[in-house]
Parts: sequence; structure tokens; C-alpha cells
Amino acid sequence: MRSDAKIYVAGHRGLVGSALVKNLESKGYTNLLTRTHAELDLTDSVAVASFFEEEKPEYVFLAAAKVGGIVANNTYRADFIHANLMIQNNVVHQSYLHGVKKLLFLGSTCIYPKKCPQPMKEEYLLTDILEYTNEPYAIAKIAGIKLCESYNLQYGTNFISVMPTNLYGPNDNFDLEKSHVLPALVRKIHLGKALENGDWDSIDRDLDLLPIEGVSGSATQEEKLSILEKYGVVQSESGNVSVEIWGTGKPMREFLWSEDMADACVFIMENRNFGDTYKEGQTEIRNTHINIGTGKDISIAELARLIKEHIGFNGDFKFNTQKPDGTMEKRTDVTKLNNLGWKHKIEIEEGVAAMYQFYLGQAVNC
Repeated sequence: MRSDAKIYVAGHRGLVGSALVKNLESKGYTNLLTRTHAELDLTDSVAVASFFEEEKPEYVFLAAAKVGGIVANNTYRADFIHANLMIQNNVVHQSYLHGVKKLLFLGSTCIYPKKCPQPMKEEYLLTDILEYTNEPYAIAKIAGIKLCESYNLQYGTNFISVMPTNLYGPNDNFDLEKSHVLPALVRKIHLGKALENGDWDSIDRDLDLLPIEGVSGSATQEEKLSILEKYGVVQSESGNVSVEIWGTGKPMREFLWSEDMADACVFIMENRNFGDTYKEGQTEIRNTHINIGTGKDISIAELARLIKEHIGFNGDFKFNTQKPDGTMEKRTDVTKLNNLGWKHKIEIEEGVAAMYQFYLGQAVNC
């Protein structure tokens, strides 16, 4: 990609998109196209067609998606499959029609079967049933992979699909009603520490930054204790504080720092093409997507203890086994990515420390 190439980053305000913009700018790319949802609704086919006709981007990073945790995925099943299919269909089709040189589609490792052999290789796609709680989202992402493959094979486009593992990092979502496990644990354990220390200033700053069900720092202490308890940060009559964690704590999860993910994506766009994703001479070209991850995992319980140790929380964890665990193991095989020339840099211990500093910076400056 030339430094002045017109590059469209769809979803630039999210965890993934913001990391992509930061990486591209750091590498000297000066002609980035971005649009907020208010400026361009990617589910609107007419609006997307008009945008591509007017701007004519040369390269596209498709990081826009409707995302959420277990509860959101399982509750808003129709919303997740419909919105993601519409976004993908519109952006990929217009990229083809307007001669985009290369497109990178970002999916998720939830595309793999619920009981997938470990580590998860690209070839395991569509070999068994999916995890039920996020099946609609996963099916949309699988459709995105097949959309890119099919346009490449029929029309000769250069659209590459990458499947990042669980991401965390700057601009993550800390909303306890919708967030993923790692940012939720960071926030809950932070609040637990503040509560055990009687640090109501920190609690008030936190709730002013991101109210929980409308409860902000200006609420009464009783209201704040009640909403914290509802979301699993509980103070007993004796003053001891516990933090609830959904499930048994036994599921294994792999986590990738979002800025590492962005670096991998830009590396692929700069150095690799669709033809690099499969073996020459294959009669059936499939599973061309690329896993992006660390190839290492950690249990939810271990992750919680790591965050607890870093934050300095002294209370207990209560594992709510009435809540779903989700898939028990989700570790990616990153052999394909490593063979293409890229490897992660940030390990989970360093990432947790950086994540907490980012969260504190938000709270201090709110």
C-alpha cells in the first residue's frame, strides 16, 4: 500500500478499528477514510453504494460489526445475524463493484465448532455444530468468510479473511451490561477494591464515567450498593467484599492485545494476498481465512486471579455455576499466521497491566 493510498477503515471507533487507525497512522499512512455510524449506516445498501461511488477507496479494512458478550449474543439473536450479514454484504459487494485492490474482513474464532479439537486449525471450520449462545453471530461471520472466498474465486478479487481470538485493549467496552469477560473483570475487580477500601470517590468517578442502568455517582449510597450487588460486586454485613464470576471459572480462553491484532492485520494487507492463504494446486479452495492469536490460553479463574493481583483486590471470587460457561476451550492454531511472517508481542500479564492503566486513565479524566 502506498502511504497516500485511500484506505477505508469501517468501524474506526471500536476496539478493533481504533487500533487499526492508530497502527496505520504510526506507519505513515495519510489518507484514511472513516465514517461514524451516524454518518454512514453500513446496513443501508443505498448509503454504502453512494459512499463507495463518491470516495472510491483503494483498500478496505472491514472491522465494523455488531458485537457483544454471551448475554447480548443470546438475547438479541436476530439483531446479531441480520446486522452483521447486512454490513458484510454491502461492504464486500461495493468493494467488488468499485475495484477495491484489497479488502481485509475481520471475523471471530467463535466460527469454530463448540467441541472443536484444540488448538483450532483453519481446516476445522464447519466440521461440527456451533456454540448455541453465539450461533447467529458465528453464522454471520462464516458467511463473511465464504463471501470473500466466493468473490475471489468468481471475480478475481483480493479479499482476505482473518479470525482474531478474544481481543482486549484501549477503547474496549467496559459496560457491565454488554462487555466481554476481560474488561468486565477489570472493572468489577476495580470496583471491588474501591468498595473494600471505602473509596467512594473512585466508585463515583467510575459510575459517572459509565453509569450502570442509569445509576451514576450522584445516586445515593444505597442505590450504588444495590446496583453493584446486582452486577456481582457484593459487600457483606461484616464488610468483606466478593466479586461474582459467571460460570465455573474453568473455561480456557486465549486473549490478544488489540494493538497486536492491528499490527497483524496491517502486516497481512501490506505483504500477503489471497493466493498466500491456500496451497497451490488445491482442487477445492476453502478455509482460506487466517487465525490471529497468541496460541496460548488461560482459564477464566486464572485470569481473574491475575487481574486481582495486579489491582490489589483482597476479597473473594464467587463462581456462579448457574450461569453458562460457553465453550470450554477456544485456543487457536496460529501456525498459518506465523508461517506468513507475523507473531504476537504482548503477553497477557503485560496486557492486563496496560488495560488497567487505560481504564484508570479514563476514570481519572472523566
